[in-house]
Amino acid sequence: MTARRRLGTLPDMFDHQGGDTLTEAVYRRRREGAFLVLAGLFIGSMTMLNILGVTRFLDLSFDFLGFTVPLPLAVGVLPYPLTFLCTDFISEIYGRRRANFLVWVGLLVNVWLVFILWIGGLLPGFDQAVPDVAGRLPVFFEVRKAALGAVVASMVAYAAAQLCDVHLFHFWKRLTGGRHLWLRNNGSTMVSQFIDTFAVITITHFYAGLLPVAADRPLWPQLWTFILTGYVFKFLVAALDTLPFYFGTAWLRKYLAVEDEILH
Repeated sequence: MTARRRLGTLPDMFDHQGGDTLTEAVYRRRREGAFLVLAGLFIGSMTMLNILGVTRFLDLSFDFLGFTVPLPLAVGVLPYPLTFLCTDFISEIYGRRRANFLVWVGLLVNVWLVFILWIGGLLPGFDQAVPDVAGRLPVFFEVRKAALGAVVASMVAYAAAQLCDVHLFHFWKRLTGGRHLWLRNNGSTMVSQFIDTFAVITITHFYAGLLPVAADRPLWPQLWTFILTGYVFKFLVAALDTLPFYFGTAWLRKYLAVEDEILH
């Protein structure tokens, strides 16, 4: 890459180098800044969904042709699709190594979250893990119980799904010779999100017992309702993020002055 590049009136949020002439140092700062933003959104979303997790289920059920279609959705699922969009951006612009590195950093952040929740419940405080007259624990202990129970499921599902997403993204990229951006964006995300949804629902129920299932009804139809509902939500969001991914990738390539993966 040449030492300087002319980009017309493209704005520079970090530096100005003599009008519209930008140096390689400026592009390096831009690349690290963009990576930091994407990584921050990724890790922030992962932390948020692990804290919220299954603390509340949304009832998005609707009537269709005289039938009620059940759509229970854990509130922690809401920020999750953004994590796949972030890793796809990083895979496309920065390469597989950095995408995998971010996945492992996210996993370590989850471990740190578990440690804080664990130690926070052991240290003395003004309240204790004693239920009130309504059978509810103090707020921290309610969140701690739900988060610690779900975080194991989340971490296993997260590692499997995110590593699968990165692997499939680059598999489709090699297979198509770098063409068909929509295929690797949607194909990798939709497969990995099914793996994530199936793993997190089954582990959350069988390991932590936190799903609101009815004991007097068959178990697996209820679990499949949670699995399919979560997956359909993620599937639709993944389909809708195709255009943002296309335009975002094109803009980032121009803004960061890259033709292919950088900083492997």
